[in-house]
Amino acid sequence: GAAERSELLTGKTIREGDVLLGLPSTGLHTNGYSLARKLFFEVAGYGPKTLLPEVGSTVGGALLAVHRSYLKPIRALMDAKLLRGAAHITGGGITDNTPRMLPKEFGVAIDTTSWKIPALFEVLRRIGEIPEDDYRRTLNLGVGMILAVPARGASKAEVVLSRLGETPFRMGSVVAQKRGRPRVEYR
Repeated sequence: GAAERSELLTGKTIREGDVLLGLPSTGLHTNGYSLARKLFFEVAGYGPKTLLPEVGSTVGGALLAVHRSYLKPIRALMDAKLLRGAAHITGGGITDNTPRMLPKEFGVAIDTTSWKIPALFEVLRRIGEIPEDDYRRTLNLGVGMILAVPARGASKAEVVLSRLGETPFRMGSVVAQKRGRPRVEYR
């Protein structure tokens, strides 16, 4: 592929106080499949047709859920000049992916009560007795994309996304940090 340098989303315009908008995932996406298969098939002894009542799906259905595309919402925010950074929450979860969009002088504060973690992730956590840090680092927990937008433009960004049928949620903000690799702080 090719891209115009002037149109690259590098995160260099991210500032302290920017709002983080989350877009929901549609399942595991591209993270945690090895763990999920191990937990479902080896630890729990489930098969692909085992019904997961809390999830409303079979194990096979949950594992085969389609990974959605975030191109339209990203493009719409870029066209509206409202997007400063984006983090696709894949392998590494929120903990390892979010810092990749940040300049080194910033971190993020995430409000873990700002969205409901889908039942699929809670089932996996229960089966595997997964520690909190591993849980956040391995799975997307229902967040497929995190978008950094200016605080003054956050409401407008939500309107742009809602018009596309998205259900964005404010999940945190960009914070200053003294030194080191950008970090994720959970609240």
